[in-house]
Amino acid sequence: MQSFVDFIQGFLDLGATVILPIAIFLLGLLFGQKPGKAFRSGITIGVAFVGIFLVVDLLVNNLGPAAQGMVDRLGVELDVIDVGWPATSSIAWATTSVAAFIIPLGLIVNVIMLMTKMTKTMNVDIWNFWHYTFMAAMIYTISGSIIQGLIAAVVFQIVALKVADWTAPMVSDFYELPGVSIATGSTISYSPGIFLVKLLQRIPGIKNWDADPDTIQKRFGIFGESIFIGLFLGALIGFLAGYSVGEIIDIGMAMAAVMVLMPRMVKILMEGLMPISESAREWLNKHFGDRDIYIGLDAAVLLGHPAVISTALILVPITVVLAVILPGNALLPFGDLATIPFVVAFIVGAARGNIIHSVIVGTVMIALSLYIATDVASVFTQMAENAEFDMPEGSAQVSSIDQGGNLVNWLIYRLFSLFN
Repeated sequence: MQSFVDFIQGFLDLGATVILPIAIFLLGLLFGQKPGKAFRSGITIGVAFVGIFLVVDLLVNNLGPAAQGMVDRLGVELDVIDVGWPATSSIAWATTSVAAFIIPLGLIVNVIMLMTKMTKTMNVDIWNFWHYTFMAAMIYTISGSIIQGLIAAVVFQIVALKVADWTAPMVSDFYELPGVSIATGSTISYSPGIFLVKLLQRIPGIKNWDADPDTIQKRFGIFGESIFIGLFLGALIGFLAGYSVGEIIDIGMAMAAVMVLMPRMVKILMEGLMPISESAREWLNKHFGDRDIYIGLDAAVLLGHPAVISTALILVPITVVLAVILPGNALLPFGDLATIPFVVAFIVGAARGNIIHSVIVGTVMIALSLYIATDVASVFTQMAENAEFDMPEGSAQVSSIDQGGNLVNWLIYRLFSLFN
C-alpha cells in the first residue's frame, strides 16, 4: 500500500506541466484527433501552464513575505497557524490508508457521472484531487473507517463537479474560456459568494458602486490600466508590510508583471485547448447526441483577469485585520494569503469584475473561512501529527484557509461527525 501511495505521490509531483499534456494528448486520441494534432495541443497547453505557474510563483513569492511583514507589524499572536495549501496537501497524502484510492476512485466517479449525464465536466485537474484526499483523511481520522473516508471524498467530488457545471457558463462568458469549467476544491468552496453578489447588486445605492477595470481605465486614463493597478496595489502592500522604498518598488513591479503576463499565458492555453474542446463536442454528439462537454482545469486559468488579482491584493490586508478583530477566531493567516486569488475567482466572475462588490463579498466569505478553519483546527492538528508534520515554532495547533477553511469540506465533516 505504501509503495502504491509513493507511486501516486511521485506521479503528482510531476506537476501540471507534465500531467496535463499527457492527459490532453490521450483525450485528443480518444476523441479521434490525429496523433500530431493531439500532441501539439498537449504541448501547447503544457507550455501555457509552465507560464501560468511561473507567474503564480512570482505572485506567491512576493505576496507571502509581504503578508508576513504585515502580520509582524500588527504584532498578531494567535494559537492556530495557517500552514498553507502545500503543507495541507502533504498532510492529506500522508494518510496512506485512504490516499491510495483517491485518484482511481475519482476518475471512476467522473466517468460514471459523465456516462449517466450527472455532469458535463471531464476533470483533468488531477493534481488537485488532493482536496478529495484531505476530505477522506479528515473523516478517516475521526471515524477510523476507510469506507466513510472514501464516501466523504466522493461526496466532495460530486459537489465540486456540480458546481463546476453550474459556473461553466460564467467562466465562458466573463473569463472568455469557452468549454472550460473549474472544479478546484478551494475555488468551489466560495461559490455561495455568488448568491451574496446577487443580493448585493439589489441593494439600493450599493448596487451602483462600480469599479471594474474598464470603468477604472475610463476614469483614470492610462493610470487606470491593469499594469498601473498592479503597480499601485503591490506598492501599497509593500508599504503596509513596512518595506523600504526599494522593496516597495520591487513588489509593485512584480504585481504589475502578474497583471500583464497572466492574460498572455491564458491566451496560449486556449490556443491548445480549443481543438480538444471541439473534438470532444463532435465525439459526444456522434455517440451520445447533442451534449456540451467541459474540460475541468485548475483555477489558475481564471487569474488572467485583472479584477481577480486586484480584488485579491486588496483582500490580503483585510484578511489580516479580520484575524485580529473577529471574536472567536484563533487562526493566524499566513500560508494561504497568496492563494486568495484562487478562492475569490467565482465571486469576481459573478460580480462581472466589479472590484468593490467582489471585495465586500470576499470579506464576508474569508471571515467565514477563518471561523471554519478555527473550528477544525483540532482534527487538522491531529492529522498533522499522524503525518509527522513539523509543527511551526510557537503554534499550539495548525489549520489553513484553503482546505481547513473550506465550506464544503466543513459541511461534510460536520455531517459525518454526527455519526462519529
